[in-house]
Amino acid sequence: MSRKSNPYDENLAKNRANSAPLTPLSFLERAAYVYPRRLAVIHGEQRQTWGETYERCRRLGSALARRGIGVGDTVAAILPNTPPMYEAHFGVPMCGAVLNTLNTRLDPEAIAFMLEHGEAKLLLVDREFSGVAEKALALVKKPVEVIDVEDPEFAGGKRLGGKTYEELLGEGDPQWEWRWPQDEWEAISLNYTSGTTGNPKGVVYHHRGAYLNAICNIVTWSMPQHAVYLWTLPMFHCNGWTFPWSMAANAGTNVCLRKVEAEKIFLLIRRHRVTHYCGAPIVHSTLINAPEELKKGIAHKVHGMVAAAAPPAAMIEGMERMGFDITHVYGLTEVYGPATVCAKHEEWDSLDIGERTRLNGRQGVRYLMEEGLAVMDPEAMQPVPADGETMGEIMFRGNITMKGYLKNPRATEEAFRGGWFHSGDLAVMQPDGYVKIKDRSKDIIISGGENISSLEVEDVLYRHPAVIAAAVVARPDDKWGETPCAFVELKPNSAVSEKELIEFCRQHLARFKVPRAVVFGELPKTSTGKIQKFVLRERAKSTNAIET
Repeated sequence: MSRKSNPYDENLAKNRANSAPLTPLSFLERAAYVYPRRLAVIHGEQRQTWGETYERCRRLGSALARRGIGVGDTVAAILPNTPPMYEAHFGVPMCGAVLNTLNTRLDPEAIAFMLEHGEAKLLLVDREFSGVAEKALALVKKPVEVIDVEDPEFAGGKRLGGKTYEELLGEGDPQWEWRWPQDEWEAISLNYTSGTTGNPKGVVYHHRGAYLNAICNIVTWSMPQHAVYLWTLPMFHCNGWTFPWSMAANAGTNVCLRKVEAEKIFLLIRRHRVTHYCGAPIVHSTLINAPEELKKGIAHKVHGMVAAAAPPAAMIEGMERMGFDITHVYGLTEVYGPATVCAKHEEWDSLDIGERTRLNGRQGVRYLMEEGLAVMDPEAMQPVPADGETMGEIMFRGNITMKGYLKNPRATEEAFRGGWFHSGDLAVMQPDGYVKIKDRSKDIIISGGENISSLEVEDVLYRHPAVIAAAVVARPDDKWGETPCAFVELKPNSAVSEKELIEFCRQHLARFKVPRAVVFGELPKTSTGKIQKFVLRERAKSTNAIET
């Protein structure tokens, strides 16, 4: 039987006039064209318009291209939330390269691994992080060109490279014709996540996903045009949940912030009439617990977005009592940051604050641009009943899901098994179709928005000569959401104190990864010798942490 012809396909083909690859770089071009004199970036006394920001990004892309950096190359950055970090989100992919923003809180060994695994050709380094960068570079086998980023808001550190960031931009052409991706599937950025082992995995984003999620942020949050966004969320986290690109699409104003401090945040909110900000629960808790004097003088509506570990009910309630409007989202690095939202309903407004807090504390429903969200039985690959009791694994699929893991086909295949991205988070589907996380199948601890691999911490503990067995689990924490709690079994006739073991960990781990508590004793095991972490998680809930 002959195939029926489709008149809607005949002589109607894609061409340059009716089809263009999606890229968030186009948002910057448009913002500069339509609003060239509108304020784009504020940093201390520094001010940049959209026209100036576009020129600086083109200079950056041009200077990188003249160095031979292009498609398939990686440019890494160890930067706080400053204008150069914002510009890198456009300038680096403008020449076809991939931006790898590195967590400024990591130890030198982790940074060295990422620089080597990602094959970084060039590294942008803020002088505040010159110490850790210098140690990391000493561990990297291939040479990496270093560009020093100097910031008038920071005094200290030292130069590591031959040029400063401003000198690099001086080499570039402000009118340079940047490279539009030939395919929207091309990589735009690389983000490392802890995963289930100590070795981080490189999550690859594409232009299409970055474009769609950037727009989705605006729609999901009902952001008005020209919003004023305060950078409390690190841009190294999932590319700031794609908000660098969102703010260009919004033609709003980026208010930069080097360090999260309550006094500075409230000051900037008042001074610049900040309308939106994002952050982990600890950011919001910092604001709630700040002295009342700091909170005075804010008469306009402020919108906050919270993610990371499931936010404590007290945090959501506290922000509401402050008058801030909070939106709860959930996601992972592999889905460009937030991919679900606890979408609010008008009828919730009539409920008491406790019930509203319960409803708003759920992980919610899929983002507009994410095509699939389900709670599935990971073996049968079938949705669990929406009864609020049957647990399954949260799974995603759609355009705001990563390309995959860099140079790790096995992990990529496993993550996409059955045509869905497996989050590793266990949840229930409630009768109203909203997802609620119950537990984590991965042994990842989320502390203050940072992912900590329990196996990485355990590996360090096992290095101590007195330790025969170790297990690290999450311990609930009012301030950080979760902190690492270590359970340790010592070798016969060996001795080590809790403080000594914590100090040992400090020497080998980033500070936020160090256990807050150590419990000594025989570890519970199965008949095959596997440590029963579910037992330890219960014990950890009643374990006192010490200050580290």
